[in-house]
Amino acid sequence: MNLELLHLCDSLFPIGAFGYSDGLEAATDACRGVDPLRDWLDVVLDENIGRLEGPVVWHAWLAFRERDWDALVTLDEEMTALRPAASARRSSRAMGLRLLTTWQALHPDPRLEHALVRAGRRELGPTLPVAFAGACGSIVRRDAVEAFAYTRLAATVSAAMRLIPIGQTDAHSLLAQTLARVPAVVDAIAARDADPESFTPAMDLAVMSQQYLHSRLFRS
Repeated sequence: MNLELLHLCDSLFPIGAFGYSDGLEAATDACRGVDPLRDWLDVVLDENIGRLEGPVVWHAWLAFRERDWDALVTLDEEMTALRPAASARRSSRAMGLRLLTTWQALHPDPRLEHALVRAGRRELGPTLPVAFAGACGSIVRRDAVEAFAYTRLAATVSAAMRLIPIGQTDAHSLLAQTLARVPAVVDAIAARDADPESFTPAMDLAVMSQQYLHSRLFRS
């Protein structure tokens, strides 16, 4: 068991994820219940993680390992460009920079230091998936992607428990069902070894609609 990985994935780790719902708040404002949440989690896993953020972690892990800074910057820029909502772009960079800064303070690494220098020059966000990959330098590549998927899905369920009338047992049952599919999704990411791509129009619209809610708990 890798205790560093458990620490990185713990909800106590201070990256500010509690302040973002990735559009779930706007979505639940229009439609509430367990079934819509199950559908939302499926989209998060199959589309957002399976085709966008997961592949970014997969490729960024290797770029950090090989110190391929040009490839890392390109990945970071592509990750940003594929998120149409400005609030989603800002939140990913804010959480990514905080993760990288905190992890470097706890576990100094010349690669992370170099990434932070580039971030200071505004050459690198870094977006959250890129930063997470950098923090997983001592972790097996596949485990890094699975761990990232867990953090994103758990954060979604945590947000849902504050937004809709769902009990802890039902919420964690949904999370467990979704997590059971993570290994297959990561297998597909590794097998495709493809560039990141994105087509989640409903989720993107929900993120962009967040600012128009009369009152809200989350920043996005």
